[in-house]
Amino acid sequence: MEVRGPNPLSPTIKEGVELSTLNLKSQLSSLIKLQTLDSEIYALRSEKSAKPDEIKAIEASFEAKKAHLAELEKTLLELQKQRKDKELELGSKEEAAKKLQSQLYGLKTNKEYQTMLQQIQDAKADTSLIEDKVLELFDKADAAKGEVEKEKARLKEEEKVFLAEKKKIEDRVKEIDDRLSQLEAQRKQATPEIDPKILNQYERILGSRDGLAIVIVKGNSCGGCNMFVPPQVINLIKMYEHIITCEMCNRILYIDEGT
Repeated sequence: MEVRGPNPLSPTIKEGVELSTLNLKSQLSSLIKLQTLDSEIYALRSEKSAKPDEIKAIEASFEAKKAHLAELEKTLLELQKQRKDKELELGSKEEAAKKLQSQLYGLKTNKEYQTMLQQIQDAKADTSLIEDKVLELFDKADAAKGEVEKEKARLKEEEKVFLAEKKKIEDRVKEIDDRLSQLEAQRKQATPEIDPKILNQYERILGSRDGLAIVIVKGNSCGGCNMFVPPQVINLIKMYEHIITCEMCNRILYIDEGT
């Protein structure tokens, strides 16, 4: 509880407010109504402030899926390139084997003939290995192509979900803006009922206490911070002579005398 003057239980009151000319009970009632508006305004503004991050999160998720597709496509292209390189190598080996074969019967000695036969066999063995590698790369590329096609179809559906979620968020922001406009208009109508100095005190607390400036005392506890409120302070609140604030959180306190 904010303390002024020599009396440790003296309530908080803005300097210069002529309370004798004010109906403090009515002023508190107006503050409570204003708080209802401000609480919704605070909640909506908080919700709105989180929306850009929500959009960034779903965009990041969608971009990650696009990047995954790009990686699959890159893998497919690399496999296709490797297969083409091996096919060129195979063609070169086959051409070399044919050339050796054509030279075979022009040899004059048996030694040359046997050497050439060995070279032809080695070339055919190399050709066979390359053929196996070409077939392996063909199978891998075919499987990778299938994965790419599946991922493209999956991404197409994911894009629909992403765009729908993004639109939902954007629509909610528009709803929030419309509601905030309504609340701000209602707030402008409500504030003239409140003494400017009391309003200034309320708004100062509102800005420093997460949009909650006036709270009920219930069960001898502050409705803002749960600080214990002594019976003598509750009696001061009920006297409606001064604005009483919580000693811990500095929020304005009031009593619901209907309960």
